[in-house]
Amino acid sequence: MNTITLEVNVLRSCVRNRFGNGKSPASRKPVPLHPLVLQALLEWKRESLYRGEADFLFASLRLKGAKPLGPDNLLKRYIRPAVKRAGIEGKIIGWHNFRHSLATNLRAMGVDVKVAQELLRHANVRTTLDIYTRAVSQQKRDANAKVVEMMLPGAPKKLQHPTAPLELPEAVGQ
Repeated sequence: MNTITLEVNVLRSCVRNRFGNGKSPASRKPVPLHPLVLQALLEWKRESLYRGEADFLFASLRLKGAKPLGPDNLLKRYIRPAVKRAGIEGKIIGWHNFRHSLATNLRAMGVDVKVAQELLRHANVRTTLDIYTRAVSQQKRDANAKVVEMMLPGAPKKLQHPTAPLELPEAVGQ
């Protein structure tokens, strides 16, 4: 079975409406693109007023597609209202929330840290580990349980307080 590998080639970046190269060689590397994401982006492009090859996918209406919609405007017009509709309150959502969430979810799924580093396009794996990922509570509980089971392999499954009456297995009491 042939599978098509899709990826986005990062040719330039736009920061504060200034165009140029990405911050580092790692930030300019290709990014995998899932077919479902491609479908959604193509649908967005079909619905856009600006569908030309040179037009931006998230084009500024005010600038007639010649420049992208600013990231702060995207947050204000689309992302934050969606967060509010989802019932999430008391959180200020910014672009780095998505990066941190991706890093934490990749870690929770057991994805190799080097793969996560490259997906996040960090130049250094320490950035991925030290800044972007968080340990997930269930992962911490699972890890703690594994250590306890390793250290106390014969421990009873049900702990009993020393002053409680001794519970015997049913077969012994009959």
